[in-house]
Amino acid sequence: MIAIIDYGLGNLKSVKNAFTYLGFESIITANTQEVREASHIVLPGVGAFCDCIHALHDCGMDTEVLSAVASNKPLLGICVGMQMLYEGSEENGVYHGLGVFRGWVRKLPYHEGGKIPHMGWNTIHTRSCPLFDGNEEHDVYFVHSYACQEITEETAATCVYGVPFVAACCKGSVMATQFHPEKSGNAGLRMLKRFAEFSVPVKEGSEC
Repeated sequence: MIAIIDYGLGNLKSVKNAFTYLGFESIITANTQEVREASHIVLPGVGAFCDCIHALHDCGMDTEVLSAVASNKPLLGICVGMQMLYEGSEENGVYHGLGVFRGWVRKLPYHEGGKIPHMGWNTIHTRSCPLFDGNEEHDVYFVHSYACQEITEETAATCVYGVPFVAACCKGSVMATQFHPEKSGNAGLRMLKRFAEFSVPVKEGSEC
C-alpha cells in the first residue's frame, strides 16, 4: 500500500489517480498509523515552502517522514515535497527543512526569454537511480519558482532554466522530483511505476 501524506497542502488526487491508473493501491491519509503501515510513502507539496513545512510539522507528519527515512522505507517527494527534504529554503524568509538532502532551495534567477515561475514542459538529464535507467532525457512538467541549484552526488537529474538546477535527487530509498511526474505523461508514469515497484536492497546502506 502506498500512503500519500495529506497535511492540507498538495496535489493529492492527481497523484492517487496516477497510481490507480498504473494498477497500484494507494490511500490519501492524514493518519500516522496508516503512514507507518504503508510499504511506500509519497510526500507531495503545492504552494509556499513555509506553509508546507509548518503544516507538516503541525500534524506531526515531519516525524513520520524522518522515521520512514531512518527505516529505509521507499519515500517519494514531489515538488515542494522534494524541497522540504532539503536543509531549508529562502522562500519568503529563511526556513529549515528536514535535512535529508544536502543543499538549500533558492529562487530561480530571472533570465532573458524566461518567466518566473518556471511553468510548463522542460527537458531533464538523468543518471542511473531507482527512478531512471541511466543517462536519459525526458520532457517533464514543472510549476515552481524555487529550486535547489547545488548539484551534488545526490542529484539524480538536472534541468536548465536560466541556470542548472536539481530536477530529481536520490539517496538510498528516498527519491524526489522537482517536477510533477503525475502530470508528465508516459515518462512520468514510468517513474511512478518504478517507485511503486522499488524494494529496499538486502544490503543496508546502499545508495543509488
